[in-house]
Amino acid sequence: MQTSNIYLYALIAVLLSLPTHLGAQQYSRTVEENFPRQVYFGDLHLHSRASADAYTMGNVTLTPADAYRFASGEELSSSSGLPAKLRRPLDFLAVTDHAEFLGILSAFAERNPILMESPLGKRWSGLSTVELFDDFVASLTNPDPIRDDIPDALEKTIWEEMTLAADTYYQPGKFTTFLAYEWTSASEGNNLHRCVIYREGSDTVAAYLPYSSFLSNDPEDLWSALQAYEESSGGRVMSIPHNGNLSNGIMWDTSTLSGKPIDTDYANTRMRWEPIAEVTQVKGDSETHPLLSPNDEFADFERWDRYNISNTAKTTPEMLPGSYARSALQRGLKFQQSLGANPYKFGMIGSTDSHTSLSTSNEDNFFGKFANSEPGVRNSETMMAGMKNADWELGASGLSAVWARENNREEIFAALERKEVYATTGSRILLRFFGGWDFGDDALNQPDYASNAYDKGVPMGSDLLLQDNTASPEFLLYALKDPDGANIERIQIVKGWTDANYLEHEKVFDLAVARDEGTGQLSAQWRDPHFDSQQHAFYYARVLEVPRPRWTAYDEETLGTTAPKAAPKTIRDRAYSSPIWYTPI
Repeated sequence: MQTSNIYLYALIAVLLSLPTHLGAQQYSRTVEENFPRQVYFGDLHLHSRASADAYTMGNVTLTPADAYRFASGEELSSSSGLPAKLRRPLDFLAVTDHAEFLGILSAFAERNPILMESPLGKRWSGLSTVELFDDFVASLTNPDPIRDDIPDALEKTIWEEMTLAADTYYQPGKFTTFLAYEWTSASEGNNLHRCVIYREGSDTVAAYLPYSSFLSNDPEDLWSALQAYEESSGGRVMSIPHNGNLSNGIMWDTSTLSGKPIDTDYANTRMRWEPIAEVTQVKGDSETHPLLSPNDEFADFERWDRYNISNTAKTTPEMLPGSYARSALQRGLKFQQSLGANPYKFGMIGSTDSHTSLSTSNEDNFFGKFANSEPGVRNSETMMAGMKNADWELGASGLSAVWARENNREEIFAALERKEVYATTGSRILLRFFGGWDFGDDALNQPDYASNAYDKGVPMGSDLLLQDNTASPEFLLYALKDPDGANIERIQIVKGWTDANYLEHEKVFDLAVARDEGTGQLSAQWRDPHFDSQQHAFYYARVLEVPRPRWTAYDEETLGTTAPKAAPKTIRDRAYSSPIWYTPI
């Protein structure tokens, strides 16, 4: 049997929850089973020409409809003229164009009569593209001069067209599109951006304009707007924060944006609207930082940690705990311990944040952040537009992986809400993670192990409740390589906990390691040897691939470019599961 066929068999086997050895006992599934057997890969953060920064940086032709066409498998011409196509289509996509100036720049370029007669159209007449971009950036921190200058009628028309495009390309069971936008708050230049994802289609959502940071830069006001939408429409919506690494500590702070202490109401409200967070993307990885996790040898990964999102203030070490997911999860335990509520009890996903309309996360097919950082155009020595980072610092990341029963809006949205999701930095690693108290001996090699795991335990994103006469929780972790990616080198569990004195602790456990060339799959059944039933704790799985060439190495090989010495030539792609939490009774 060829190697590729072995991996194909393993993939089919795990998706059906069969053991992966060839002599497996056959069985028939029961009709009562009601848990997800399939993982779907997608992108919940992508921009088209309808985003002002994307348009001014060269994406002047590729629309939201083009983004859906590309993600579902069609070949397109990129903004730089190169043919672009995914090796494998995505399962779902949300086009999250900025609510601020949504579609307005392309309307200005086309001399839309409503816009040209408005105060904004007159304000912009004669400005260069660079000046238009500067006006967009300035408006994020000071919207007063421009807030009321955008014609309401034009905003409504643009939003209706965008929502209809999402519906047009929605193919339930095959390819799911989500109506969405990005709320782009940059309080004092610090990143508080959120992607807003709707469950419903245009017949419901089109009547509700995106909530812009021009109205407020406080996430609490955004959540109030989302609540008003649900109460009025009967629909469902969520907010997904991203790039905590560029927030200078305020994404997961110890106080609210207005400076008030976090209380129970804030904690419950935040988790109602923000069940998940995007922890890896093109502008760096936000899982953890080497200064926060000095004993984690893999903590230093695709770091963007020098400035905030607007490059107006440097990032200092004391800001880091509020900027990275692992320390935020630890802070959440302390709030749970003191308040009885946890504002940072989130699952983890990845997405691209590409502004090219092209959702690409493979190292050998990376089309950059903006049109001017696409292959053949980007220059590894130049600074990325609007940032104090060079093009070579961009990461070809990431993807959202969702365990859902069907590929449609309702089921994927429900999986996001219950946090049965995980992040990858680009690879389509398949990851299962369960926690329980007694799965039985050799649980991973039993027929239909997933059914047993759901029956006796909980999946990623869940709470593990204490049972009587139980010494320690145990966990099942199964990882399968991306058929087109690198082999898996190790699987780990990251544990965080707080003690009676509210001190934070963390430890990374290697569960299985395949050194040298790695392997196609790794699994482990593991019991926590240091469990204390009186301590609040979380556990999440991390999967690491063996090193392989980074996109900067592919550029050198295929385009003849020369990357600077500081640019990495290899990368260890990885996956992070959503945590499983333990709370003492």
